[in-house]
Amino acid sequence: MSTSLRNHRIRLASRPQGEPVPDDFTRDVSEVRSPEAGQVLLRTRYLSLDPYVRGRMSAAKSYASPMEVGDVIVGGTVSEVVESAADGFAPGDTVLSYGGWQEYSVEPAAQLRRLDPAAAPVTTALGVLGMPGFTAYAGLLAIGKPQPGETVAVAAATGPVGSAVGQIAKIHGARAIGIAGGEQKVARLQELGFDAALDHRAPDLAGRLAAAAPDGIDVYCENVGGTVWDAVLPQLNEFARVPVCGLAANYNATSLPEGPDRSGQLMGAILAKSLTLRGFIQREFVSAMFEDFLRDMTGWLASGQVQHTEDITEGLDRAPEAFAGMLRGRNFGKAIVQVS
Repeated sequence: MSTSLRNHRIRLASRPQGEPVPDDFTRDVSEVRSPEAGQVLLRTRYLSLDPYVRGRMSAAKSYASPMEVGDVIVGGTVSEVVESAADGFAPGDTVLSYGGWQEYSVEPAAQLRRLDPAAAPVTTALGVLGMPGFTAYAGLLAIGKPQPGETVAVAAATGPVGSAVGQIAKIHGARAIGIAGGEQKVARLQELGFDAALDHRAPDLAGRLAAAAPDGIDVYCENVGGTVWDAVLPQLNEFARVPVCGLAANYNATSLPEGPDRSGQLMGAILAKSLTLRGFIQREFVSAMFEDFLRDMTGWLASGQVQHTEDITEGLDRAPEAFAGMLRGRNFGKAIVQVS
């Protein structure tokens, strides 16, 4: 069956220098092989675009091994089973997978999670009910530990992580301040119930943030860095907690920022205010928290306590363009490519 299929793929042609450009990607067509014992052949329906993939395009050492030039670009996928050589999976099943930027993939059945389209839209497995949502849940609750009445701030606040952080903070009785780029995104944060919504593109972010947080900030979920972090740091209260899951402002950087070395200022603030800055990758919390996350988030979605937004681009060929746009903050909600 599978031998008659052809697989359209997007591979890494060269390591980006700064922002990814079209020449950093190449397209080809390959044969589709049949699955071996314990494997499943999948057709990609939806592809997740996530900022961490930019880091894996680089050869720099990080928490995950880099892609090699020529590799299919990595990424989470929602896929349909075409052919199965594994117990428990049959053609037509919908699964959460890691097929990457291609139309078909062969994956170990043990690494798949079956999805129920009747329980929630399958695209939510790539966003609010998937890795981004869990990143928000684990980082905020395990590291940030917001208490009723405290103030939680988050940047990229209309993105899949940031929007979940703010809404979960509200559920736990905290104030939520969202920082995003543009009037449309600020309006969306107000719809989501954030107590304050700030446009980081408007002048004097630091002054507006101080006004929005007159009692300071107790938890700042960091996923951007850059000038937003510069505005947040002076507002952090004593014993503030800063879960760090991303630094999107730096992902396309090719050199250190100009200006004086401010590491001493940062370390001084950490010492004087007894701050906790804790980097994390969501996978470290999976065994302890993922089942609770699925239960809680599914319930919050059903009750309307958490809302989500998706930004869907049609066509695998447009993935590089959509990916570069996401890194520039052009997406509105979870960035997804509809492949088939």
